[in-house]
Amino acid sequence: MNIDIKKSAKPVKYKFAIEKLEKRLEEIRLNKKRELIWVLEHNAVFTAGTNFNEKEIIDKSTNIIKTNRGGKITYHGPGQLVFYFVIDLNKRGKKIRKLITIIENTIIKTLKEYKIDCFADKKNIGIWHKDASGQINKIAAIGIKVKKWIAYHGFSININNDLTAYKKIIPCGIKNRGVINLEKIKKQNYKNISLNLIKNFLLNIKN
Repeated sequence: MNIDIKKSAKPVKYKFAIEKLEKRLEEIRLNKKRELIWVLEHNAVFTAGTNFNEKEIIDKSTNIIKTNRGGKITYHGPGQLVFYFVIDLNKRGKKIRKLITIIENTIIKTLKEYKIDCFADKKNIGIWHKDASGQINKIAAIGIKVKKWIAYHGFSININNDLTAYKKIIPCGIKNRGVINLEKIKKQNYKNISLNLIKNFLLNIKN
Protein backbone atom coordinates (compact mmCIF):
# COMPACT_ATOMS: atom_id res chain seq x y z
CA MET A 1 0.00 0.00 0.00
CA ASN A 2 1.37 3.39 -1.00
CA ILE A 3 1.27 5.11 2.38
CA ASP A 4 4.37 6.74 3.84
CA ILE A 5 4.92 6.02 7.54
CA LYS A 6 6.75 8.48 9.75
CA LYS A 7 7.58 8.27 13.46
CA SER A 8 9.01 11.21 15.36
CA ALA A 9 11.29 10.41 18.29
CA LYS A 10 11.10 13.88 19.86
CA PRO A 11 7.96 15.90 20.74
CA VAL A 12 6.60 17.94 17.84
CA LYS A 13 5.00 21.37 18.20
CA TYR A 14 1.29 21.26 17.38
CA LYS A 15 1.19 24.10 14.85
CA PHE A 16 4.24 22.75 13.03
CA ALA A 17 2.61 19.33 12.71
CA ILE A 18 -0.66 20.73 11.34
CA GLU A 19 1.23 22.86 8.80
CA LYS A 20 3.05 19.73 7.61
CA LEU A 21 -0.23 17.78 7.34
CA GLU A 22 -1.88 20.55 5.32
CA LYS A 23 1.14 20.76 3.02
CA ARG A 24 1.02 17.00 2.47
CA LEU A 25 -2.72 17.20 1.75
CA GLU A 26 -2.10 19.68 -1.05
CA GLU A 27 0.74 17.52 -2.42
CA ILE A 28 -1.55 14.48 -2.44
CA ARG A 29 -4.26 16.49 -4.20
CA LEU A 30 -1.75 17.34 -6.92
CA ASN A 31 -0.51 13.71 -7.09
CA LYS A 32 2.96 14.80 -5.97
CA LYS A 33 3.17 12.75 -2.76
CA ARG A 34 1.79 9.56 -1.24
CA GLU A 35 -0.65 9.32 1.64
CA LEU A 36 0.84 9.61 5.13
CA ILE A 37 0.70 8.14 8.62
CA TRP A 38 2.65 10.15 11.20
CA VAL A 39 3.00 8.97 14.81
CA LEU A 40 4.30 11.46 17.36
CA GLU A 41 3.97 13.16 20.74
CA HIS A 42 3.17 16.82 21.25
CA ASN A 43 4.49 19.27 23.79
CA ALA A 44 1.74 20.20 26.27
CA VAL A 45 -1.05 21.99 24.39
CA PHE A 46 -4.83 22.45 24.55
CA THR A 47 -6.65 22.41 21.21
CA ALA A 48 -10.26 23.20 20.35
CA GLY A 49 -12.20 21.76 17.42
CA THR A 50 -14.92 23.48 15.42
CA ASN A 51 -17.69 22.40 17.82
CA PHE A 52 -16.18 23.63 21.09
CA ASN A 53 -17.86 26.03 23.53
CA GLU A 54 -16.04 28.61 25.68
CA LYS A 55 -17.91 27.22 28.73
CA GLU A 56 -15.84 24.04 28.38
CA ILE A 57 -12.74 25.94 29.59
CA ILE A 58 -12.75 25.66 33.40
CA ASP A 59 -9.43 27.42 34.01
CA LYS A 60 -9.85 30.66 32.05
CA SER A 61 -6.07 31.26 32.07
CA THR A 62 -5.63 28.19 29.84
CA ASN A 63 -4.16 28.98 26.43
CA ILE A 64 -6.23 27.30 23.70
CA ILE A 65 -5.25 26.76 20.07
CA LYS A 66 -8.32 26.81 17.84
CA THR A 67 -8.19 24.26 15.04
CA ASN A 68 -10.24 23.30 11.99
CA ARG A 69 -10.67 19.65 13.01
CA GLY A 70 -14.00 18.27 14.16
CA GLY A 71 -14.78 17.80 17.83
CA LYS A 72 -14.43 19.92 20.92
CA ILE A 73 -11.62 20.74 23.37
CA THR A 74 -8.84 18.34 24.31
CA TYR A 75 -5.29 18.16 25.67
CA HIS A 76 -2.13 16.78 24.07
CA GLY A 77 1.15 16.26 25.90
CA PRO A 78 4.02 13.91 26.74
CA GLY A 79 2.93 10.32 27.38
CA GLN A 80 0.12 10.54 24.83
CA LEU A 81 0.46 8.89 21.42
CA VAL A 82 -0.83 10.99 18.53
CA PHE A 83 -1.65 9.15 15.30
CA TYR A 84 -1.98 11.59 12.41
CA PHE A 85 -2.77 10.70 8.84
CA VAL A 86 -3.47 12.24 5.46
CA ILE A 87 -5.75 9.80 3.62
CA ASP A 88 -7.32 10.29 0.18
CA LEU A 89 -11.01 9.43 0.33
CA ASN A 90 -11.37 10.10 -3.39
CA LYS A 91 -9.98 6.61 -3.97
CA ARG A 92 -12.02 5.11 -1.09
CA GLY A 93 -15.57 5.96 -2.08
CA LYS A 94 -15.67 9.33 -0.28
CA LYS A 95 -16.96 7.61 2.88
CA ILE A 96 -16.21 9.69 5.98
CA ARG A 97 -18.24 7.51 8.36
CA LYS A 98 -16.34 4.43 7.14
CA LEU A 99 -13.04 6.15 7.96
CA ILE A 100 -14.21 6.91 11.50
CA THR A 101 -15.25 3.26 11.90
CA ILE A 102 -11.80 2.20 10.66
CA ILE A 103 -10.19 4.42 13.33
CA GLU A 104 -12.48 3.06 16.06
CA ASN A 105 -11.86 -0.56 15.06
CA THR A 106 -8.10 0.04 14.85
CA ILE A 107 -7.95 1.30 18.43
CA ILE A 108 -10.33 -1.34 19.83
CA LYS A 109 -8.48 -4.22 18.13
CA THR A 110 -5.07 -2.90 19.21
CA LEU A 111 -6.09 -2.50 22.85
CA LYS A 112 -7.65 -5.96 22.81
CA GLU A 113 -4.17 -7.27 21.98
CA TYR A 114 -3.14 -5.73 25.32
CA LYS A 115 -6.12 -7.41 27.07
CA ILE A 116 -7.93 -4.08 27.48
CA ASP A 117 -11.62 -3.95 26.63
CA CYS A 118 -12.95 -0.68 25.26
CA PHE A 119 -15.77 0.52 23.03
CA ALA A 120 -16.96 3.22 20.65
CA ASP A 121 -20.04 5.35 21.36
CA LYS A 122 -22.13 6.80 18.53
CA LYS A 123 -23.34 9.67 20.73
CA ASN A 124 -19.90 10.56 22.13
CA ILE A 125 -17.10 10.13 19.60
CA GLY A 126 -13.93 8.55 20.89
CA ILE A 127 -12.95 5.27 22.52
CA TRP A 128 -14.12 4.52 26.05
CA HIS A 129 -13.27 2.17 28.92
CA LYS A 130 -15.63 1.10 31.70
CA ASP A 131 -13.95 0.29 35.02
CA ALA A 132 -15.10 -2.18 37.69
CA SER A 133 -17.25 0.46 39.39
CA GLY A 134 -19.09 1.25 36.14
CA GLN A 135 -17.35 4.60 35.59
CA ILE A 136 -16.83 5.34 31.90
CA ASN A 137 -13.60 7.11 30.95
CA LYS A 138 -12.18 8.23 27.62
CA ILE A 139 -9.00 6.49 26.55
CA ALA A 140 -8.73 7.84 22.98
CA ALA A 141 -9.92 11.00 21.24
CA ILE A 142 -10.78 11.22 17.53
CA GLY A 143 -10.90 14.37 15.41
CA ILE A 144 -10.69 14.65 11.64
CA LYS A 145 -11.04 17.28 8.94
CA VAL A 146 -11.89 16.56 5.31
CA LYS A 147 -10.80 18.92 2.54
CA LYS A 148 -11.38 18.12 -1.15
CA TRP A 149 -12.18 14.59 0.06
CA ILE A 150 -8.75 14.19 1.65
CA ALA A 151 -8.96 13.44 5.38
CA TYR A 152 -6.37 14.56 7.92
CA HIS A 153 -5.73 15.04 11.66
CA GLY A 154 -6.45 11.67 13.35
CA PHE A 155 -6.62 10.32 16.89
CA SER A 156 -4.73 10.26 20.18
CA ILE A 157 -4.39 7.59 22.88
CA ASN A 158 -3.44 8.25 26.49
CA ILE A 159 -0.56 5.94 27.43
CA ASN A 160 1.01 7.35 30.62
CA ASN A 161 0.32 11.08 30.34
CA ASP A 162 -0.42 13.48 33.19
CA LEU A 163 -4.20 13.44 33.61
CA THR A 164 -4.33 16.48 35.91
CA ALA A 165 -4.14 18.74 32.84
CA TYR A 166 -7.70 17.68 31.95
CA LYS A 167 -8.99 19.38 35.11
CA LYS A 168 -8.58 22.73 33.33
CA ILE A 169 -11.21 21.81 30.72
CA ILE A 170 -14.33 19.73 30.15
CA PRO A 171 -12.67 17.16 27.87
CA CYS A 172 -14.55 16.83 24.59
CA GLY A 173 -17.41 18.74 26.21
CA ILE A 174 -18.64 15.70 28.18
CA LYS A 175 -19.30 16.39 31.87
CA ASN A 176 -20.38 13.01 33.22
CA ARG A 177 -17.40 10.99 31.99
CA GLY A 178 -13.73 11.07 32.86
CA VAL A 179 -10.38 10.58 31.16
CA ILE A 180 -7.92 7.79 31.82
CA ASN A 181 -4.66 6.41 30.46
CA LEU A 182 -3.57 2.87 29.68
CA GLU A 183 -1.11 2.63 32.57
CA LYS A 184 -3.90 3.30 35.06
CA ILE A 185 -6.03 0.57 33.48
CA LYS A 186 -3.24 -2.00 33.26
CA LYS A 187 0.46 -1.67 33.97
CA GLN A 188 2.36 -3.37 31.15
CA ASN A 189 4.82 -2.62 28.38
CA TYR A 190 3.26 -0.37 25.73
CA LYS A 191 6.54 0.28 23.92
CA ASN A 192 5.38 -1.22 20.60
CA ILE A 193 1.80 0.04 20.63
CA SER A 194 2.45 2.50 17.80
CA LEU A 195 3.59 -0.37 15.54
CA ASN A 196 0.45 -2.35 16.38
CA LEU A 197 -1.78 0.65 15.68
CA ILE A 198 -0.10 1.20 12.31
CA LYS A 199 -0.44 -2.51 11.45
CA ASN A 200 -4.15 -2.60 12.32
CA PHE A 201 -4.92 0.73 10.62
CA LEU A 202 -3.33 -0.49 7.39
CA LEU A 203 -5.26 -3.78 7.56
CA ASN A 204 -8.55 -1.98 8.18
CA ILE A 205 -8.13 0.67 5.52
CA LYS A 206 -7.33 -2.00 2.89
CA ASN A 207 -10.78 -3.58 3.32
